[in-house]
Amino acid sequence: MARTAPPSVPPPPGPASRGSLSLHRAYLRSPLGLLRLGQLVMGAAFWITVAAHKYEGAAHFALFAAVLVWLLTLALFGLSLLGRWALVPWLGSRWLLTNLVHDLVLGVGLYAAATGIMGYKAGRKSYCNLPGYSQRCLYGAYLSASICGGIAACLYLFSGLYCLSRRCRDQRDIV
Repeated sequence: MARTAPPSVPPPPGPASRGSLSLHRAYLRSPLGLLRLGQLVMGAAFWITVAAHKYEGAAHFALFAAVLVWLLTLALFGLSLLGRWALVPWLGSRWLLTNLVHDLVLGVGLYAAATGIMGYKAGRKSYCNLPGYSQRCLYGAYLSASICGGIAACLYLFSGLYCLSRRCRDQRDIV
């Protein structure tokens, strides 16, 4: 079989590049960027504390809520840090409103519920904090998770109020 010569027509050009990726340092130094870092740290402390210990019942919901909000916060933080929120369909043009709803509805709502659940479970296990108790005690883990969740809920409230104040001043950007 004889080989045919390749066509002399060049291939079509590739898609235009969207520019290089660089950190949006103004966001990282803004109050919202610092609050997001705190939310990520406190959220990770919450769900790692719960996941590292034996949990049952409503703690499954608390763990689900914490991981869900943490992953969404990580996505918002990453897109905001890279300045790429315009790539998100429909939400990119409403990025301040998206952050506001995320913080006040999901962040505060789910972390308040998770904190209440873990606080209730810590109260139910407070008997095992006595000296001489020989069984494994989950009181410290539940109490630690409850404190981390409460701090995370407060951080979400502060960032939501920050976004709300920017929105009320007719500012449409997060920085």
